[in-house]
Amino acid sequence: MEAIGVHWIGAVLGLALAIVLILRKVHPVYSLFLGAIVGALVGGASPAETITVLVSGTQSVMGTVLRVLAAGVLAGAMMETGAAETIAQAIVNKLGAGRAILALALAAMIITAVGVFIPVAVLIVAPIALDVGREAGISKPALLLAMSGGAKAGNIISPNPNTIAAAQGFDLDLSRVMLAGVVPALFGLAATVLIASAMKRRGSPVEPVDVILDVAAGGGGRGVGGSGAATATLAATETATATATATASNRPTLGRALVGPALAVVLLVLNPLGQISGVDLLQNLQLDALYILPLAGLVGLAAMGQFRHVVSYTTAGLNRMTSTALILLGAGGIAGLISASDLSDQVVSLIEAGGVSGTLLAPISGVLMGAAVASTSTGVILATSSFSAPILEMGTAPLAAAVMVHTGATVIDSLPHGNYFHVTADAMKMSIRQRLALVPYEALVGGTMTVVATIVYGFLL
Repeated sequence: MEAIGVHWIGAVLGLALAIVLILRKVHPVYSLFLGAIVGALVGGASPAETITVLVSGTQSVMGTVLRVLAAGVLAGAMMETGAAETIAQAIVNKLGAGRAILALALAAMIITAVGVFIPVAVLIVAPIALDVGREAGISKPALLLAMSGGAKAGNIISPNPNTIAAAQGFDLDLSRVMLAGVVPALFGLAATVLIASAMKRRGSPVEPVDVILDVAAGGGGRGVGGSGAATATLAATETATATATATASNRPTLGRALVGPALAVVLLVLNPLGQISGVDLLQNLQLDALYILPLAGLVGLAAMGQFRHVVSYTTAGLNRMTSTALILLGAGGIAGLISASDLSDQVVSLIEAGGVSGTLLAPISGVLMGAAVASTSTGVILATSSFSAPILEMGTAPLAAAVMVHTGATVIDSLPHGNYFHVTADAMKMSIRQRLALVPYEALVGGTMTVVATIVYGFLL
């Protein structure tokens, strides 16, 4: 089949239209699809070719979509049983109020790392943060930065949609991308703690009414009801407005709560360990997240004595993933547009003309696409689908490219046209202006991880 050529101006206009529609509260899936259609037509494609562009783009993300849906089993097990809350509370209790910033960042990081969506991780930890912040006199911006930065760090080492997209985009095992993100994640955690500690007396304090309102909304370790702004903005994760079914009295013990995620981590790292150690048995296992994550979720439910709820909990997990899967399909459509255009060639030409190392194309593409759609997972989909070929052609290794694109997408992914911005503002009882003022600090955390990933994987290894 002859390649379809779309002018780069059409791709840019299509992406811009999608962003404008999202800001106008049009459902993001329709926004992305409409942007792809208009962009292809403006870029010179015929109506028939436009359909081909959309179909090929959505087909390219089906592997990611399947694994995201499979991850719903583990996500449902962690959230519906209260296992995630158990882990968060245990970390905060262990470290104490004196190290509240570190405790909150670490709790958000670990909860996200075991497969909980990043907005949900913040919602789970937020009630604890408000309570601790009121007692310790820590401001709301510092509390949210601790949770957001920690969750960003955990997100790049998690079996979440963004990591799955990064792995699939460069044809890698999920476990390899997760392990490669550990070093940048640790630097991200350190940056989070340092920055949040420096600003813990700056910004609005936690008032007693904030804690009271949070409990009334379903806090105390449970999910918080989402605001109208959150649900109207993206609806990318229904988890952001869901209320967990578990209460403090029936949550599992810490040991039982860790069984499922621990099993997932062990199974996911077997193949990389085999490659490192040279053990043929481990190398030939070829375990895939498509069945590891559901298996870990089922075993976790059994360990927590909740297997009788397997149907309802896995259904809830699937429902939580459905919106994300649809968003990824929409992203596939716009990615098909960008891939069919010469936009990547134009970007490469600009980089070469500016004398910039070709290695930087990977993190730059992640930063730009993550900012464009205000979403890490959608940004990774767009960056890998549109720029993977030129990135690899410039001599960047697939694993290095995946890590740099992935971390790059975390830099400016919390902008107002994304759901994460509004969900987290609602969770911490912050105004839009207060929440917007935190974006540059979050960018510092994402930027730290991106710089570390680029230095380590782009230039040293």
